[in-house]
Amino acid sequence: MNSEPTHYDVIVLGGGAAGLMCALTAGQRGRRVLLLERANRIGKKILMSGGGRCNFTNLNTTPANFISANPHFCKSALARYSPWEFLAMVDRHEIPWHEKGPGQLFCDQSSKEIVAMLASECNQARVEIRTKCEISSVDRGQTFALATSLGSFTADSLVVATGGLSIPRMGASDFGHRLARQFGLDVLPLRAGLVPFTLAPKALETWEQLSGVSLDVSASAPAMTFRENMLFTHRGLSGPAILQLSSYWLPGEAVSLNLMPENNPMDWLQEQRQTRPRQTLVNALAQSFSKRFADLFCEYCLAGKVSPEVTMAELTNEQMQTVVQNISAFTFYPNGTEGYRTAEVTLGGVNTDNISSKTMETKTVPGLYMIGEVLDVTGQLGGYNFQWAWASGWCAGQVV
Repeated sequence: MNSEPTHYDVIVLGGGAAGLMCALTAGQRGRRVLLLERANRIGKKILMSGGGRCNFTNLNTTPANFISANPHFCKSALARYSPWEFLAMVDRHEIPWHEKGPGQLFCDQSSKEIVAMLASECNQARVEIRTKCEISSVDRGQTFALATSLGSFTADSLVVATGGLSIPRMGASDFGHRLARQFGLDVLPLRAGLVPFTLAPKALETWEQLSGVSLDVSASAPAMTFRENMLFTHRGLSGPAILQLSSYWLPGEAVSLNLMPENNPMDWLQEQRQTRPRQTLVNALAQSFSKRFADLFCEYCLAGKVSPEVTMAELTNEQMQTVVQNISAFTFYPNGTEGYRTAEVTLGGVNTDNISSKTMETKTVPGLYMIGEVLDVTGQLGGYNFQWAWASGWCAGQVV
Protein backbone atom coordinates (compact mmCIF):
# COMPACT_ATOMS: atom_id res chain seq x y z
CA MET A 1 0.00 0.00 0.00
CA ASN A 2 1.20 3.50 -0.81
CA SER A 3 1.46 5.86 2.20
CA GLU A 4 1.28 8.94 -0.05
CA PRO A 5 -0.71 9.17 -3.29
CA THR A 6 1.35 8.52 -6.39
CA HIS A 7 0.72 11.16 -9.05
CA TYR A 8 0.30 10.50 -12.78
CA ASP A 9 -0.52 12.67 -15.75
CA VAL A 10 -3.26 10.24 -16.77
CA ILE A 11 -5.11 7.40 -15.08
CA VAL A 12 -7.12 5.09 -17.33
CA LEU A 13 -9.83 2.98 -15.69
CA GLY A 14 -10.32 -0.26 -17.61
CA GLY A 15 -7.91 -2.55 -19.44
CA GLY A 16 -10.14 -3.42 -22.37
CA ALA A 17 -9.79 -2.37 -26.00
CA ALA A 18 -10.57 1.34 -25.52
CA GLY A 19 -8.55 1.71 -22.33
CA LEU A 20 -5.45 0.03 -23.74
CA MET A 21 -5.60 2.11 -26.91
CA CYS A 22 -5.95 5.34 -24.96
CA ALA A 23 -3.13 4.41 -22.57
CA LEU A 24 -0.62 3.50 -25.25
CA THR A 25 -1.48 6.58 -27.32
CA ALA A 26 -1.05 8.91 -24.35
CA GLY A 27 2.14 7.12 -23.33
CA GLN A 28 3.59 7.59 -26.81
CA ARG A 29 3.13 11.34 -26.30
CA GLY A 30 5.35 11.15 -23.23
CA ARG A 31 2.54 11.25 -20.70
CA ARG A 32 2.97 9.32 -17.45
CA VAL A 33 0.09 6.86 -17.60
CA LEU A 34 -1.35 4.40 -15.09
CA LEU A 35 -3.93 1.86 -16.29
CA LEU A 36 -6.04 0.16 -13.61
CA GLU A 37 -7.93 -3.06 -14.38
CA ARG A 38 -10.34 -4.74 -12.00
CA ALA A 39 -9.88 -8.25 -13.44
CA ASN A 40 -6.83 -10.46 -13.08
CA ARG A 41 -5.65 -9.71 -16.61
CA ILE A 42 -6.12 -7.13 -19.34
CA GLY A 43 -8.12 -7.64 -22.52
CA LYS A 44 -10.47 -10.38 -21.34
CA LYS A 45 -13.23 -9.43 -23.77
CA ILE A 46 -10.70 -9.24 -26.60
CA LEU A 47 -9.51 -12.75 -25.77
CA MET A 48 -12.98 -14.29 -26.02
CA SER A 49 -14.12 -12.36 -29.08
CA GLY A 50 -14.56 -13.90 -32.50
CA GLY A 51 -14.44 -17.43 -31.14
CA GLY A 52 -10.96 -16.73 -29.79
CA ARG A 53 -9.71 -15.17 -33.03
CA CYS A 54 -10.88 -11.59 -32.45
CA ASN A 55 -12.80 -9.79 -35.19
CA PHE A 56 -10.57 -6.80 -34.49
CA THR A 57 -12.03 -4.34 -37.02
CA ASN A 58 -14.21 -3.91 -40.08
CA LEU A 59 -12.79 -2.19 -43.13
CA ASN A 60 -16.28 -1.04 -44.13
CA THR A 61 -16.91 0.91 -40.92
CA THR A 62 -19.23 3.91 -41.30
CA PRO A 63 -21.32 5.88 -38.79
CA ALA A 64 -24.37 4.02 -40.14
CA ASN A 65 -23.09 0.88 -38.39
CA PHE A 66 -23.67 2.41 -34.95
CA ILE A 67 -26.67 3.03 -32.69
CA SER A 68 -26.78 6.21 -30.59
CA ALA A 69 -29.28 8.83 -29.50
CA ASN A 70 -26.96 11.19 -31.39
CA PRO A 71 -26.00 9.37 -34.61
CA HIS A 72 -23.59 12.16 -35.54
CA PHE A 73 -21.41 11.85 -32.44
CA CYS A 74 -19.24 8.96 -33.66
CA LYS A 75 -18.40 10.57 -37.02
CA SER A 76 -15.37 12.59 -35.90
CA ALA A 77 -13.56 9.77 -34.10
CA LEU A 78 -14.23 7.21 -36.84
CA ALA A 79 -12.95 9.62 -39.48
CA ARG A 80 -9.78 10.45 -37.55
CA TYR A 81 -8.75 6.89 -36.70
CA SER A 82 -9.67 4.46 -39.46
CA PRO A 83 -9.61 0.63 -39.58
CA TRP A 84 -6.57 0.91 -41.85
CA GLU A 85 -4.60 2.64 -39.11
CA PHE A 86 -5.29 -0.14 -36.63
CA LEU A 87 -4.50 -2.70 -39.32
CA ALA A 88 -1.14 -0.99 -39.83
CA MET A 89 -0.33 -1.69 -36.17
CA VAL A 90 -1.39 -5.32 -36.58
CA ASP A 91 0.84 -5.66 -39.65
CA ARG A 92 3.74 -3.98 -37.88
CA HIS A 93 3.54 -6.68 -35.21
CA GLU A 94 3.40 -9.32 -37.96
CA ILE A 95 0.09 -10.76 -36.79
CA PRO A 96 -1.40 -12.88 -39.61
CA TRP A 97 -5.05 -12.09 -40.37
CA HIS A 98 -7.80 -12.91 -42.83
CA GLU A 99 -11.05 -11.37 -44.07
CA LYS A 100 -13.83 -13.74 -43.03
CA GLY A 101 -16.83 -11.74 -44.26
CA PRO A 102 -16.94 -8.48 -46.22
CA GLY A 103 -14.57 -6.18 -44.32
CA GLN A 104 -14.48 -8.41 -41.20
CA LEU A 105 -10.85 -8.96 -40.18
CA PHE A 106 -9.89 -11.82 -37.85
CA CYS A 107 -6.60 -13.14 -36.50
CA ASP A 108 -5.47 -16.30 -38.29
CA GLN A 109 -4.35 -17.84 -35.02
CA SER A 110 -5.45 -16.29 -31.72
CA SER A 111 -6.90 -13.15 -30.18
CA LYS A 112 -4.05 -13.44 -27.66
CA GLU A 113 -1.88 -11.82 -30.34
CA ILE A 114 -3.98 -8.64 -30.27
CA VAL A 115 -3.75 -8.41 -26.48
CA ALA A 116 0.00 -9.08 -26.63
CA MET A 117 0.37 -6.36 -29.26
CA LEU A 118 -1.45 -3.80 -27.14
CA ALA A 119 0.50 -4.81 -24.03
CA SER A 120 3.76 -4.47 -25.97
CA GLU A 121 2.80 -1.02 -27.22
CA CYS A 122 1.91 0.02 -23.66
CA ASN A 123 5.23 -1.32 -22.39
CA GLN A 124 7.18 0.58 -25.03
CA ALA A 125 5.26 3.73 -24.08
CA ARG A 126 6.09 3.11 -20.38
CA VAL A 127 2.47 2.72 -19.37
CA GLU A 128 2.09 1.20 -15.90
CA ILE A 129 -0.56 -1.54 -15.86
CA ARG A 130 -1.98 -2.84 -12.60
CA THR A 131 -4.58 -5.60 -12.44
CA LYS A 132 -6.79 -6.93 -9.63
CA CYS A 133 -7.49 -3.34 -8.64
CA GLU A 134 -10.76 -2.43 -6.93
CA ILE A 135 -11.57 1.27 -6.76
CA SER A 136 -13.38 2.40 -3.63
CA SER A 137 -13.68 6.12 -4.35
CA VAL A 138 -12.95 8.80 -6.96
CA ASP A 139 -12.88 12.45 -5.94
CA ARG A 140 -11.90 15.63 -7.70
CA GLY A 141 -10.20 18.66 -6.24
CA GLN A 142 -7.22 20.22 -7.98
CA THR A 143 -6.60 16.71 -9.33
CA PHE A 144 -8.50 13.44 -9.47
CA ALA A 145 -7.89 11.36 -6.34
CA LEU A 146 -8.49 7.62 -6.33
CA ALA A 147 -8.60 5.29 -3.34
CA THR A 148 -8.03 1.69 -4.49
CA SER A 149 -7.14 -1.74 -3.19
CA LEU A 150 -3.60 -1.10 -4.47
CA GLY A 151 -3.17 2.26 -2.81
CA SER A 152 -3.97 5.92 -3.46
CA PHE A 153 -3.33 7.65 -6.77
CA THR A 154 -3.87 11.11 -8.21
CA ALA A 155 -3.94 12.34 -11.80
CA ASP A 156 -4.56 15.46 -13.84
CA SER A 157 -6.71 13.50 -16.30
CA LEU A 158 -9.01 10.55 -15.66
CA VAL A 159 -10.23 8.33 -18.51
CA VAL A 160 -13.22 6.06 -17.91
CA ALA A 161 -13.03 2.98 -20.15
CA THR A 162 -14.87 0.53 -17.93
CA GLY A 163 -17.27 -0.82 -20.57
CA GLY A 164 -20.88 -1.83 -20.07
CA LEU A 165 -22.88 -4.54 -18.35
CA SER A 166 -22.42 -7.29 -20.93
CA ILE A 167 -21.07 -10.69 -19.87
CA PRO A 168 -20.73 -10.15 -16.10
CA ARG A 169 -18.63 -13.31 -15.74
CA MET A 170 -15.89 -11.37 -17.55
CA GLY A 171 -15.98 -8.71 -14.85
CA ALA A 172 -18.51 -6.31 -16.38
CA SER A 173 -20.09 -3.82 -13.97
CA ASP A 174 -21.93 -0.51 -13.88
CA PHE A 175 -18.96 1.27 -12.29
CA GLY A 176 -18.47 3.64 -15.22
CA HIS A 177 -22.12 4.63 -15.27
CA ARG A 178 -22.15 5.21 -11.52
CA LEU A 179 -19.02 7.34 -11.84
CA ALA A 180 -20.64 9.35 -14.64
CA ARG A 181 -23.67 10.05 -12.47
CA GLN A 182 -21.39 10.99 -9.57
CA PHE A 183 -19.98 13.76 -11.74
CA GLY A 184 -23.41 14.93 -12.90
CA LEU A 185 -23.49 13.26 -16.31
CA ASP A 186 -26.67 11.87 -17.82
CA VAL A 187 -26.79 8.11 -18.43
CA LEU A 188 -29.33 6.95 -21.00
CA PRO A 189 -31.34 3.74 -20.35
CA LEU A 190 -29.28 0.55 -20.63
CA ARG A 191 -30.25 -2.76 -22.24
CA ALA A 192 -28.58 -5.82 -23.69
CA GLY A 193 -27.62 -5.77 -27.37
CA LEU A 194 -26.30 -8.36 -29.83
CA VAL A 195 -28.07 -10.99 -27.76
CA PRO A 196 -30.19 -14.11 -28.48
CA PHE A 197 -33.98 -13.96 -28.29
CA THR A 198 -35.96 -16.12 -25.90
CA LEU A 199 -39.38 -17.59 -26.71
CA ALA A 200 -42.43 -18.05 -24.51
CA PRO A 201 -42.81 -21.59 -23.10
CA LYS A 202 -45.59 -22.61 -25.52
CA ALA A 203 -43.61 -21.59 -28.62
CA LEU A 204 -40.43 -23.03 -27.16
CA GLU A 205 -42.07 -26.44 -26.79
CA THR A 206 -42.27 -26.53 -30.57
CA TRP A 207 -39.11 -24.86 -31.77
CA GLU A 208 -36.57 -26.11 -29.24
CA GLN A 209 -36.84 -29.44 -31.07
CA LEU A 210 -34.75 -27.75 -33.77
CA SER A 211 -31.96 -26.72 -31.38
CA GLY A 212 -28.75 -26.60 -33.41
CA VAL A 213 -30.48 -26.13 -36.79
CA SER A 214 -29.25 -23.11 -38.76
CA LEU A 215 -31.00 -21.29 -41.63
CA ASP A 216 -30.03 -18.51 -44.01
CA VAL A 217 -32.70 -15.85 -43.49
CA SER A 218 -33.60 -12.23 -43.84
CA ALA A 219 -34.68 -11.18 -40.34
CA SER A 220 -36.79 -8.06 -39.83
CA ALA A 221 -38.17 -5.98 -36.99
CA PRO A 222 -39.96 -2.66 -37.60
CA ALA A 223 -36.72 -0.67 -37.46
CA MET A 224 -34.24 -2.85 -39.39
CA THR A 225 -33.58 -5.92 -41.57
CA PHE A 226 -30.50 -8.17 -41.59
CA ARG A 227 -29.62 -10.94 -44.02
CA GLU A 228 -27.48 -13.58 -42.29
CA ASN A 229 -27.77 -16.99 -40.62
CA MET A 230 -30.05 -17.70 -37.68
CA LEU A 231 -29.86 -20.58 -35.21
CA PHE A 232 -32.53 -22.37 -33.21
CA THR A 233 -31.48 -22.90 -29.58
CA HIS A 234 -32.95 -24.58 -26.51
CA ARG A 235 -33.95 -21.11 -25.27
CA GLY A 236 -35.13 -19.51 -28.51
CA LEU A 237 -33.30 -18.02 -31.50
CA SER A 238 -29.71 -16.91 -32.01
CA GLY A 239 -27.16 -16.61 -34.84
CA PRO A 240 -25.80 -13.46 -36.53
CA ALA A 241 -29.12 -12.30 -38.03
CA ILE A 242 -30.87 -12.52 -34.66
CA LEU A 243 -28.02 -10.92 -32.70
CA GLN A 244 -27.95 -8.01 -35.14
CA LEU A 245 -31.71 -7.54 -34.97
CA SER A 246 -31.80 -7.69 -31.17
CA SER A 247 -30.11 -4.29 -30.92
CA TYR A 248 -33.00 -2.68 -32.83
CA TRP A 249 -35.91 -4.80 -31.51
CA LEU A 250 -38.17 -3.44 -28.79
CA PRO A 251 -40.21 -5.61 -26.39
CA GLY A 252 -43.59 -6.55 -27.81
CA GLU A 253 -42.53 -6.20 -31.44
CA ALA A 254 -42.86 -9.03 -33.93
CA VAL A 255 -39.87 -10.50 -35.72
CA SER A 256 -40.39 -11.67 -39.29
CA LEU A 257 -38.12 -14.16 -41.07
CA ASN A 258 -37.93 -14.59 -44.81
CA LEU A 259 -36.80 -18.22 -45.05
CA MET A 260 -35.93 -17.94 -48.75
CA PRO A 261 -34.07 -14.63 -49.03
CA GLU A 262 -32.41 -15.60 -52.32
CA ASN A 263 -35.48 -17.05 -54.04
CA ASN A 264 -39.04 -16.06 -54.78
CA PRO A 265 -41.05 -18.68 -52.85
CA MET A 266 -43.83 -18.73 -55.44
CA ASP A 267 -41.35 -19.27 -58.28
CA TRP A 268 -39.75 -22.05 -56.23
CA LEU A 269 -43.11 -23.78 -55.65
CA GLN A 270 -44.06 -23.55 -59.31
CA GLU A 271 -40.70 -24.98 -60.32
CA GLN A 272 -41.18 -27.86 -57.88
CA ARG A 273 -44.65 -28.48 -59.28
CA GLN A 274 -43.32 -28.61 -62.83
CA THR A 275 -40.19 -30.69 -62.19
CA ARG A 276 -41.40 -33.00 -59.40
CA PRO A 277 -45.21 -33.05 -59.54
CA ARG A 278 -45.55 -36.29 -57.55
CA GLN A 279 -43.32 -35.13 -54.70
CA THR A 280 -45.05 -34.24 -51.44
CA LEU A 281 -44.87 -30.71 -50.09
CA VAL A 282 -42.98 -31.77 -46.96
CA ASN A 283 -40.35 -33.57 -49.03
CA ALA A 284 -39.95 -30.56 -51.31
CA LEU A 285 -39.44 -28.35 -48.26
CA ALA A 286 -36.98 -30.86 -46.81
CA GLN A 287 -34.77 -30.50 -49.90
CA SER A 288 -34.64 -26.74 -49.52
CA PHE A 289 -34.28 -26.69 -45.72
CA SER A 290 -33.93 -29.90 -43.68
CA LYS A 291 -36.23 -32.81 -42.84
CA ARG A 292 -36.49 -31.73 -39.20
CA PHE A 293 -37.42 -28.17 -40.10
CA ALA A 294 -39.80 -29.18 -42.91
CA ASP A 295 -41.77 -31.50 -40.63
CA LEU A 296 -42.12 -28.87 -37.91
CA PHE A 297 -42.88 -26.06 -40.38
CA CYS A 298 -45.77 -28.06 -41.83
CA GLU A 299 -47.04 -29.06 -38.40
CA TYR A 300 -46.80 -25.62 -36.81
CA CYS A 301 -47.30 -23.13 -39.67
CA LEU A 302 -49.52 -25.00 -42.12
CA ALA A 303 -51.64 -27.10 -39.73
CA GLY A 304 -55.28 -27.18 -40.85
CA LYS A 305 -54.45 -25.20 -43.99
CA VAL A 306 -52.18 -27.37 -46.14
CA SER A 307 -51.46 -31.08 -45.71
CA PRO A 308 -47.74 -31.92 -45.69
CA GLU A 309 -48.56 -35.00 -47.76
CA VAL A 310 -50.24 -33.10 -50.58
CA THR A 311 -48.33 -33.58 -53.84
CA MET A 312 -46.96 -30.59 -55.67
CA ALA A 313 -49.35 -31.28 -58.56
CA GLU A 314 -52.33 -31.20 -56.19
CA LEU A 315 -51.46 -27.88 -54.55
CA THR A 316 -54.15 -25.29 -55.21
CA ASN A 317 -53.30 -21.66 -55.86
CA GLU A 318 -54.78 -20.74 -52.47
CA GLN A 319 -52.62 -23.35 -50.73
CA MET A 320 -49.54 -22.11 -52.56
CA GLN A 321 -50.26 -18.58 -51.35
CA THR A 322 -50.48 -19.90 -47.78
CA VAL A 323 -47.12 -21.67 -48.10
CA VAL A 324 -45.54 -18.59 -49.68
CA GLN A 325 -46.86 -16.32 -46.92
CA ASN A 326 -45.40 -18.52 -44.19
CA ILE A 327 -42.04 -18.91 -45.95
CA SER A 328 -41.62 -15.22 -46.69
CA ALA A 329 -42.98 -13.95 -43.36
CA PHE A 330 -42.31 -16.58 -40.70
CA THR A 331 -43.41 -14.42 -37.76
CA PHE A 332 -42.85 -14.83 -34.04
CA TYR A 333 -42.92 -12.68 -30.91
CA PRO A 334 -39.88 -12.99 -28.63
CA ASN A 335 -40.77 -12.82 -24.97
CA GLY A 336 -37.40 -11.20 -24.27
CA THR A 337 -33.67 -11.78 -24.66
CA GLU A 338 -31.07 -13.76 -22.75
CA GLY A 339 -29.94 -10.46 -21.21
CA TYR A 340 -26.49 -9.30 -20.21
CA ARG A 341 -25.39 -12.86 -19.42
CA THR A 342 -24.75 -13.57 -23.11
CA ALA A 343 -25.06 -10.10 -24.67
CA GLU A 344 -22.02 -8.93 -26.61
CA VAL A 345 -22.70 -5.23 -25.99
CA THR A 346 -24.64 -2.81 -23.82
CA LEU A 347 -26.99 -0.39 -25.56
CA GLY A 348 -27.32 3.10 -24.08
CA GLY A 349 -24.80 4.61 -21.70
CA VAL A 350 -23.34 8.02 -20.98
CA ASN A 351 -25.24 10.61 -23.00
CA THR A 352 -22.94 11.86 -25.74
CA ASP A 353 -24.45 15.35 -25.43
CA ASN A 354 -22.20 15.58 -22.35
CA ILE A 355 -19.04 14.68 -24.32
CA SER A 356 -16.78 16.36 -26.89
CA SER A 357 -16.90 14.27 -30.06
CA LYS A 358 -13.33 15.33 -30.89
CA THR A 359 -11.55 14.69 -27.58
CA MET A 360 -14.01 12.49 -25.58
CA GLU A 361 -13.65 14.96 -22.68
CA THR A 362 -16.75 15.69 -20.64
CA LYS A 363 -18.05 19.20 -21.21
CA THR A 364 -18.76 19.92 -17.56
CA VAL A 365 -15.83 18.25 -15.76
CA PRO A 366 -12.42 19.31 -17.17
CA GLY A 367 -9.96 16.43 -17.32
CA LEU A 368 -12.62 13.70 -17.21
CA TYR A 369 -12.91 11.54 -20.36
CA MET A 370 -15.32 8.78 -21.38
CA ILE A 371 -14.46 6.27 -24.12
CA GLY A 372 -15.60 2.96 -25.59
CA GLU A 373 -18.69 1.04 -24.56
CA VAL A 374 -19.47 3.17 -21.50
CA LEU A 375 -20.74 5.80 -23.95
CA ASP A 376 -24.07 5.69 -25.77
CA VAL A 377 -22.45 4.39 -28.96
CA THR A 378 -23.05 0.76 -29.92
CA GLY A 379 -21.83 -0.96 -33.08
CA GLN A 380 -23.38 -3.73 -35.10
CA LEU A 381 -21.89 -7.21 -35.16
CA GLY A 382 -18.76 -7.62 -37.26
CA GLY A 383 -15.82 -5.75 -35.72
CA TYR A 384 -17.49 -2.35 -35.45
CA ASN A 385 -17.44 -2.17 -31.65
CA PHE A 386 -13.71 -2.81 -31.61
CA GLN A 387 -13.18 -0.07 -34.19
CA TRP A 388 -15.16 2.33 -31.97
CA ALA A 389 -12.96 1.33 -29.03
CA TRP A 390 -9.75 1.95 -31.00
CA ALA A 391 -11.02 5.26 -32.44
CA SER A 392 -12.46 6.74 -29.23
CA GLY A 393 -9.43 5.58 -27.24
CA TRP A 394 -7.03 7.10 -29.76
CA CYS A 395 -8.89 10.44 -29.77
CA ALA A 396 -8.71 10.74 -25.98
CA GLY A 397 -5.11 9.53 -25.95
CA GLN A 398 -4.13 12.39 -28.25
CA VAL A 399 -5.17 15.07 -25.77
CA VAL A 400 -5.07 13.75 -22.17
